[in-house]
Amino acid sequence: MTATITDLAVTTIDGKEKPLSEYAGKVLLIVNVASRCGFTPQYAGLEALYQQYHAQGLEVLAFPCNDYGGQEPGTNEEIVQFCSTKYDVTFPLFDKVRAKGSQQHPLYARLTSVDSAGDVSWNFEKFLVNKKGEVVERFKSAVKPDAPELVGAIEQALAA
Repeated sequence: MTATITDLAVTTIDGKEKPLSEYAGKVLLIVNVASRCGFTPQYAGLEALYQQYHAQGLEVLAFPCNDYGGQEPGTNEEIVQFCSTKYDVTFPLFDKVRAKGSQQHPLYARLTSVDSAGDVSWNFEKFLVNKKGEVVERFKSAVKPDAPELVGAIEQALAA
């Protein structure tokens, strides 16, 4: 099943609505993030990916999420402060979302509808979206941003 996300809109971390159609023609890596998680150091790797591939058309979109172990309790302002001072994050951050459950954000409902893996199981799960807005791959939290399978999938999507 192919699900596209380009008809959805999200809210930026500073409260502005942003249609995902604005990313048409780009490769997206969508990640649910948290500031107090064992995987939080992946922010550094995500920023490195963004720096390396952004000029070629990669966007890293980070969605703070407090669904898993209450590991993102901060306000949007606190999240921005943490990400910029601790990890020098320059990729886009968005409003806190619910990645599972009855209040699941429509983006995450769409992302998780494409395979049999079901709901996002923890922080820093990654979804790769191609230039057409189709979810093409999903990577579990333990897959680091510099993992060969993730980098290879990004390069393949950028080359397509």
